[in-house]
Amino acid sequence: MFCQLVVFCSVLTSVLCCDWLTHYNLRNQSLRLVELMGGQLDEQDSPRFLSYNIYRCIETSEVESQLVFIRDSLRLISRLYQHDNVSSAAWSADKTETFRINIHRQTEELSHCVSKQQLANSKARRCYRRLERTLYRAVGTASWEVLRAETKVHLEQVELLAASINHAASTTKGRSTASTGRGRSAAAQQQH
Repeated sequence: MFCQLVVFCSVLTSVLCCDWLTHYNLRNQSLRLVELMGGQLDEQDSPRFLSYNIYRCIETSEVESQLVFIRDSLRLISRLYQHDNVSSAAWSADKTETFRINIHRQTEELSHCVSKQQLANSKARRCYRRLERTLYRAVGTASWEVLRAETKVHLEQVELLAASINHAASTTKGRSTASTGRGRSAAAQQQH
């Protein structure tokens, strides 16, 4: 019983203190902004820089590590859109700025949830560096469209990770409530 309570508290502390997890509209807006920045996304023809293994590995980590990963992934995405060459993108600078403001707001909210000392996963940093090199090498709208397609995939994976954190928290909360209720029932029966 005590072990369950400790696990419950450790999972819920990060989750309950993190407003970002409850802001589905904010997360969804960043995904919509990426889709609206340019034309139709052709994800089939773009090279894949994302390793889904990164997300599979992080899913088994502690909640705080997952939140750090999400925060740092969003920071790295924002940094990609700071590139000097953004004028060659097919969309307006205003759309890029709106997207970056949205991402920045999310990273700020996540920073309130987690330790500032923890850094991004090294595999994630490598993935974003490859994307950045693609932008430096390639010129024109094609490289920005590749970046936009990759950003969309990353944001979708971040959303799945956030959903799994929320699900784990609600499952843990449900189990704790049930075990607490059983404990109260047993205590009430002993009093009678």
